[in-house]
Amino acid sequence: MSTVTPSPRVAVIVVAAGSGTRLGAGAPKAFVGIDDHTILRHCLDRVFAARLAQVVVVAPEERVGEALTDAQEAAGARRELVSVVAGGSTRQQSVAAGLAAVWPDVEIVLVHDAARALAPAELIDRVVDAVERTGWGVVPVLPVVDTIKRVDGELITGVVDRSELASAQTPQGFRRDILETAYRVAGEEHTDDSALVAAAGHPIASVEGDARAFKITTPADLQRARTLISPAPAGPALPRIGVGTDVHAFGGEGALWLAGLEWPGEPALSGHSDGDAVAHAIVDALLSAAGLGDIGSRFGTDRPEFAGAHAAAFLEDTRAHLAAEGWTIGNVSVQVQAARPRFAPRRAEAEAALSAALGGAPVTVSATTTDGLGFTGAAEGVQAFAVALVHRA
Repeated sequence: MSTVTPSPRVAVIVVAAGSGTRLGAGAPKAFVGIDDHTILRHCLDRVFAARLAQVVVVAPEERVGEALTDAQEAAGARRELVSVVAGGSTRQQSVAAGLAAVWPDVEIVLVHDAARALAPAELIDRVVDAVERTGWGVVPVLPVVDTIKRVDGELITGVVDRSELASAQTPQGFRRDILETAYRVAGEEHTDDSALVAAAGHPIASVEGDARAFKITTPADLQRARTLISPAPAGPALPRIGVGTDVHAFGGEGALWLAGLEWPGEPALSGHSDGDAVAHAIVDALLSAAGLGDIGSRFGTDRPEFAGAHAAAFLEDTRAHLAAEGWTIGNVSVQVQAARPRFAPRRAEAEAALSAALGGAPVTVSATTTDGLGFTGAAEGVQAFAVALVHRA
């Protein structure tokens, strides 16, 4: 005798219509593979592991069929709970399309980004519980741990009290009637659904988020997701090696900073930070060894707090990032190619400074000239090459 799945009180709209330009994978983000499955499929596996809910996937029009296959496979015997609709040109239009497909009996609607593919089922249930308890909109949040600076162009103008800040995640949950009304009266685009609902005059509550609910946006994020999903290989974990390189031209303002040291009387290197090619090459090598992207993906010009920063800021952040992902730094070796400054007298001092910034991991630095050849030989800039070894903590 066949059984009928009871009509759920909850619906989850999974937004998978984004282009994923910053991911640079040549396909809409939700349809990029992590292992044998897409980002969307991993997201849906966790949605279906949570409490019973109608699931509406919003996909690019040309990917509706692919999204339906992923959704039905994730749903298993509960395929009748799944539908897929085409999204719009903006996220807000896509959510509105999903909301129009929600069944009449649904009372609570969650809006979830497919890009937060590893958000666990318990987080989804926690949001639903909070909506039921408060009747408000609910957003999962994580505390902000970095020091936040207020900037005006390249100038740091102040510090923001991070105790008042939180990082918002999804799924975000709402009473269905409140969300529908907020969408009907919305007169502008908002960054997320809680902002749209708050603009309509409704209170928003927060619940504890989850570190696994990070948003897959950059290649480094994708690699992090792959590392978390892939099972550890059998036997002892082997160390990994990464290579990094960096180049900066002379012509910056102020003093020269190189290998974590200030060099009075020498011309400064140009760059978004202090132009320390040695430190930057080390960062590149470490991130490469751990499979966490490169210096551009983690310390791009969109992070104003690193404008003018010195080596210690970059190296300490990188060491903490590796530690959070389960990696320990073994050692680092760097070669500097430059006609100036004269490096040998301060080699030991530089090695000590770099090692201290990496939590005591040994760093060796060698220096050479290029016999007058190339831009380094002409004293136009500095080039550095680094090799780093990391292993599982």
